[in-house]
Amino acid sequence: MRHCAIAFCLVIASGSSRFSEKLAGLVLAGGQGTRFGGPKAWATLPDGRSFIEACGEALRGAGAVPVVATLPPDSTDPKIGDLIALPLPESGLDMFASIRFGLQRLIGFEGWMRVAILPVDHPLVASAAIVAVAVADVQAAVPCYRGKHGHPVVIDRSAAEAIADGRRPGPTLREVLRACGAVDVAVDDPGTTANCNTPGDLARHLEEIG
Repeated sequence: MRHCAIAFCLVIASGSSRFSEKLAGLVLAGGQGTRFGGPKAWATLPDGRSFIEACGEALRGAGAVPVVATLPPDSTDPKIGDLIALPLPESGLDMFASIRFGLQRLIGFEGWMRVAILPVDHPLVASAAIVAVAVADVQAAVPCYRGKHGHPVVIDRSAAEAIADGRRPGPTLREVLRACGAVDVAVDDPGTTANCNTPGDLARHLEEIG
């Protein structure tokens, strides 16, 4: 990342009229979750919410509309709230292919100017951190907590369209972010770097966050 921008999470997401109609959301939840013992989309937090529900609530709380969620192929689990379900066409797609698939669906919706891309294994992210990243007036932004990059990344519509139609082929999101001159946005949210790949990871991050 070429620059570092300091952002303070002082915006109450639900009251932000400037971005409530301009931010979309994409939850990446199509993996099989072998290290978690099953798809992480349906893993649960101590409060009973599934990971995908928590991610959707965080994005909605930041004003994201619409929010699309990629899911495992042939998924029929109903616990995704008001998210738009998008089962992947086949198993084994890598992260960038899943991003492209989700963005191709999102491009059909008008009105949004930026999209927050949130992997489902980051269910502890706060809405305020998403807002802090989304308000950065750049082509691409990445949250940074205590010097460590996290999620969700936010890209503008032009970058999303370039991924969707193949003009930005990757092969990973890292290459796209570098090409877009992505800016690091400092946030005070450990949930942005809390990667819950295993039940042990989840327990550790919950203890650290308190």
